[in-house]
Amino acid sequence: MDMIACIEKKKQGFPLSKEEIFAIIKSYTEGDLPEYQMSAFLMAVWFRGMNHDEIYHLTMAMMHSGETMDLSSLGLTIDKHSTGGIGDKLTLIVAPLWAASGLTVAKMSGRGLGFTGGTIDKMESVTGCDVALTPETFLSLAKENHIVVTGQSKNLVPADKKIYALRDVTATVDSIPLIASSIMSKKLATSADVLILDVKFGRGSFMETKKDAKILAQTMIEIGEKYGRKVAALLSPMEFPLGFAVGNALEVKEAYDILGGNGSADLMKHSLFLTILGLYASGLCANVDDALNVAKRHIADGSGQKKLCEMFRCQGGQFTGNDLCSALDLPHNGVELIAEQDGYITDLNALTVGTVAMNLGAGRKTLNDTIDHSAGVLLKKNVGDYVCRGEVLASLYGKHIADDCQEQLEGAFTFGTKDEIPADDSGTVLLDSKELELKGIIHKLLTDS
Repeated sequence: MDMIACIEKKKQGFPLSKEEIFAIIKSYTEGDLPEYQMSAFLMAVWFRGMNHDEIYHLTMAMMHSGETMDLSSLGLTIDKHSTGGIGDKLTLIVAPLWAASGLTVAKMSGRGLGFTGGTIDKMESVTGCDVALTPETFLSLAKENHIVVTGQSKNLVPADKKIYALRDVTATVDSIPLIASSIMSKKLATSADVLILDVKFGRGSFMETKKDAKILAQTMIEIGEKYGRKVAALLSPMEFPLGFAVGNALEVKEAYDILGGNGSADLMKHSLFLTILGLYASGLCANVDDALNVAKRHIADGSGQKKLCEMFRCQGGQFTGNDLCSALDLPHNGVELIAEQDGYITDLNALTVGTVAMNLGAGRKTLNDTIDHSAGVLLKKNVGDYVCRGEVLASLYGKHIADDCQEQLEGAFTFGTKDEIPADDSGTVLLDSKELELKGIIHKLLTDS
């Protein structure tokens, strides 16, 4: 392979062949290709993009750079991926509801970096929980309990680990071909039958606009379909924090509460969206109405909450029965943020809230930072709520709470009149590369629920 010729070819906007792409990924993964040439290649992709065939070949080359996992012995399997967000604890809600419905969730998740949280960090806030399972234990728990979540195997898609680290320091993270191939190479390597994507857009996400989020979602759906997998996506706004809790132990408790039928209305709505999309896309439910009823039943009868607790216990969580909260490192003696005026909350900047939580110790500024699982922000009010002066807006928790954290969080809130409250945008559903025709019915069902 002539790497200089490949870089020049892509720099001029010409497509690379399957053989060229596989050779580049193999050479870089094995350490034969110098970082300066790979950096040049990534920047050429950032500027020139890739066509559908190139993106697919890049995904396949990365996926086959290491081990893959065969889930065929587990029956109908489903996986989920979120592109990140503030207060996104949806895996801990949706996965138990899918498992309670008869689907098998065998999921590998990641850690958080910066203002976005990671499912693995949240799970580690449960005393004793093991998120470094061997492949044998992973498959055994999936077969036995229909739900298991662990960290990504070191031998799974090693190309992505190397390439992502390089993208992070070469300003090439925000490239749709590189994002799509990174996500889908990992997801297809674990070979779930159905994949549900939660693609965020807005201030608290990596995709700033809905247009870009839709392009990314359609690209990933096309990759999955070409590989023979069923893929559906929800485009969802991340302008405001999802739910009330932003932090690790705080978010696990909120997920537990939602599965018990209590908590934030917006988080409940988003959770139902993803749950019914998975039940419908997998073919387990014939229509959206049935899927919604199944999801609501598993919340009402406690089976979803029971599945969450079962997952944690089977992975080493040190508690009995459904007493999950006894194993959580929940915070105490927080600092309260008090409202200094009356009015409706018309805006709550998700990025600011996430940054404050990170600075309190709930997130990482670098990969080597240590997480404080009890740290975070617990909102008492959210967008659309009317607030009286003197009421508590939020509580801040952390070992060291600087004064500027309070000031920064206060600046995240905007007050106004009722007419200034933004309209609800629950997102767009994409299925089989097209906008789902049942979108309006889903909106109606969730509004009525």
